[in-house]
Amino acid sequence: MIQDIFPSRFSNVYEDYKPGSGDYVFAFDSEGKVLLGKDGRLVTFLDGFSFGEGEVIYLFSIDEDKYFLAPLGANLEKEGFEYYSVRQVRDKFEDQPQTAVFAVFTAYHLWRWYADNRYCGRCRGQMAPGTAERALVCPECGNTVYPRINPAVIVGVRKGDCLLLTRYRTGYGHNALVAGFTEIGETLEETVKREVMEETGVEVTNISYYKSQPWGMAQDILAGFYCDAVGDGKIRMDEGELKYAEWVKREDIVLQPNNLSLTNEMMKMFKEGKA
Repeated sequence: MIQDIFPSRFSNVYEDYKPGSGDYVFAFDSEGKVLLGKDGRLVTFLDGFSFGEGEVIYLFSIDEDKYFLAPLGANLEKEGFEYYSVRQVRDKFEDQPQTAVFAVFTAYHLWRWYADNRYCGRCRGQMAPGTAERALVCPECGNTVYPRINPAVIVGVRKGDCLLLTRYRTGYGHNALVAGFTEIGETLEETVKREVMEETGVEVTNISYYKSQPWGMAQDILAGFYCDAVGDGKIRMDEGELKYAEWVKREDIVLQPNNLSLTNEMMKMFKEGKA
């Protein structure tokens, strides 16, 4: 999965670092596209720019490499570099080092949060980065905002030797599993039951936790669950959200084109008889 970068080490401890020679700087445009250099199939990161004091924000480190965020709205340009959406990074640069894809996704997650919280939702003052932790603080009223993380579930629904596969009506075009966001006052297990019922009309039981995954392109933390269909598992698909929902035998499951997602790992585990 995207976060499986061992033996590299990811550190998100907040520090007040300043960028130095050899550090990496991510620049995003107003649409959330990231400026990357491309040499064949290798993605390199933006460096060599000079920024003023306090303009660049430290994001995280991978091993000894430090990653920073360029000033919002800087509209940087550099020869040999292009702006790519995170979906393009996922689809087009799958054979680059996984640390690079993970860095892009995680940087995007933080960029989105900084970009969406430039002004205070309480008094409309301009927010400023916290000095002791990863937070945005309003100097006027003291309102403090922490990075947004959306809890969501990925659900592998089993019926004997079959797995319930779906495809979204819009967006990602490959096989997927039932997925959805946790609502206020709801447990993750209740989310599993509700989302499967809403999207496919299937009642489930024997819900068991599998694994979790950060998914920065949507600001999510994904929790994977397997469960079993109750009765005959008749599908009543939500046509407004899905264009496909079918029971598929394990040997007929077609996996996604890369191994970045929790969804693909869960489909693969079932296909190989390990779930």
